[in-house]
Amino acid sequence: EAATATTSTETPGSVSRPDPTRRRADWIEVDVVPTADGDIVAIHDVELSGSDRRDGAVDLTDSTGIVWETDTATVTSATVLASDETVPLFADVLDAVPADVGVNVELKNPGRWDLRPGEKLDGDALAARTAVWRPFVEHVLAVVDAHPNDRLFSSFCEGALAAIRELSSAPVAPLVSDSIDDGLAIAQEHDAEAVHPPIDAIRGTPFFDAARFGHADIVTTAHANGRAVNVWTVETWYQADRLASAGVDGIIADYAAVATE
Repeated sequence: EAATATTSTETPGSVSRPDPTRRRADWIEVDVVPTADGDIVAIHDVELSGSDRRDGAVDLTDSTGIVWETDTATVTSATVLASDETVPLFADVLDAVPADVGVNVELKNPGRWDLRPGEKLDGDALAARTAVWRPFVEHVLAVVDAHPNDRLFSSFCEGALAAIRELSSAPVAPLVSDSIDDGLAIAQEHDAEAVHPPIDAIRGTPFFDAARFGHADIVTTAHANGRAVNVWTVETWYQADRLASAGVDGIIADYAAVATE
C-alpha cells in the first residue's frame, strides 16, 4: 500500500539521524489479508471494491466482495483502478522487493470483523484475540521467512502483535490510532521495537492535534524506552522536514521522495 521512507539508515528499532545521500525508501510497507482459500494477498482494503475507505466514489478494483470470503483466483484477477495490474499475492510482492530493502508487514485482518483495534487488552481478552490471529500470522511468517529482507510487523490490533511474539523473534510495532496511552502500553507489553503514530500525534509540530491527544509526548516517551517512532501518513516534504525536526525516526509515505535531501 505505502512505501516506508525511514529517516533512519538503520533498522526501525534504532534511533539515528537522516542520511542525506539516500532518496529511495529504506523500507516498504505491505498490508496483508487472507483469501477464502487461506492465501495471503497484499491489499489495503478488506473489500475488493474499496468502499470501506472510498465511500464507493471510486472502486478500488473491478470486482466486489470481502477479500477473506472470496477465492484466491477471483481476488488475484481483480484489476486495480484503471491499471493493468491485479491484486498480488504477498509472496509475489516480496519476490519483487530488493533484498536490501526492509519490509514492514502490516497485519491488516485475519478474516473477521470483531478485532478490537487500538485497544490495550488484558487476560482472557488478549488470549482470545491472540488465538484469532495465530493461524493467519503463521501463514504470513511462512511467506516472510522464505525471503531475506529485514522485517517488522505492525498492526492496530494487539492480538496480532501478541501472535507474532509467540511465534517469532521478529520486531513488532503497534500502530497507534486514538489513544497514545494504549499504543505505548501495547508497546511496553510486547517489548516493541517501534511505535507507529499518526502525523497529528507528534508534539512540537504544526500538525499536532492537542484536542485529540492532550498532553501526550509519544516521541519523548518512546525514545526514553528505546523505541523508534515511525509516523504515518506523510504527504509532503514540509511535513517530513518538520517531523524530522521533532525527532521522529521514520516516515511512512506513499512516495519516498517526500523525505528531505
